[in-house]
Amino acid sequence: MYTSTRRSLLAAGAAALAAPSLLHAQEAFPSRPLRMVVPFPPAGAADFLGRAVGERMSHTLGQQVLIENRSGAGGNIGTQAAAQGDREGYTLLLTGLPFAVNRFLFRSLPFDPERDFDPIALIATVPNLMIVPADSPANTVQEFIAFARKRPGQVNFASIGNGTSLHLAGAQFNNATQLDMVHVPYKETGTANADLMAGRVDVMFQTISAAAGLVRGNKVKALAVTSDVRVTAFGAVPTLREAGVDLVTVGWFGLLVPADVPEARKALLEKQALAAVRDPAISARISDSGCIPRPMDGKAFEAFIDGETRRLGEVVRRAGIVAS
Repeated sequence: MYTSTRRSLLAAGAAALAAPSLLHAQEAFPSRPLRMVVPFPPAGAADFLGRAVGERMSHTLGQQVLIENRSGAGGNIGTQAAAQGDREGYTLLLTGLPFAVNRFLFRSLPFDPERDFDPIALIATVPNLMIVPADSPANTVQEFIAFARKRPGQVNFASIGNGTSLHLAGAQFNNATQLDMVHVPYKETGTANADLMAGRVDVMFQTISAAAGLVRGNKVKALAVTSDVRVTAFGAVPTLREAGVDLVTVGWFGLLVPADVPEARKALLEKQALAAVRDPAISARISDSGCIPRPMDGKAFEAFIDGETRRLGEVVRRAGIVAS
């Protein structure tokens, strides 16, 4: 009698515990707006990509995807905010290269990139343009290398901060060409561009979105693009490899969710994110901005992040880069 009663109580308890999970599984998703945290300032490439993809996902999911810019600390502030978000699939993080690099730049992080997040989809890669002042004596990459080789330690390159994709591109170019260029970090793009145009710095690996107007206005010269293929917006500009330097280095942006989001919800978000990037209208907008659409599912994106972490960790260590 005791055993039978105990079994009944255990069964009832198990049913009670299972009930919320069953209700959770049956609950329509999404049933309210989603939040996409972008840990970078408005008006940049990350913000543009988040809004383009979020707009398409809002339509297909039937709920608005709200963009929340939370910049600061090289992306760490927004990433921490996303890590502390809900585990129901309503919080998304659109992040990029700092997600792989910051663990090497900062003594400690307020989140664990591997433990606290699950990759959903790679959205796009973001190549940089190698630009020099309009009156630079170099008109090609090889001419620039020859110019810099005659002036060891005297040629400098600008970036918008230690550990940014612009800095890492310059450091990798140094390694690939055995040059001794000096890094000059700036706090923001406008000042860096102004000093480049004025000839106070010799070269910069600038994002296409920030360099496009300067190149088209003949205020700077574009010598190469850092991607593995030429970009639509500047089809006449060769890749570094075409210019004789065996180097491909790009920024990138993709979507992640906090860990422990139910698998079915992650699968739905992955499907809708990939559909957004593959939409011809969205893909064209991404290409026109100077980015390269690179839809990649969560599993492949996870492997991609692992590869970037290993590759860029070595770049950071070799160049002795620390957060500014």
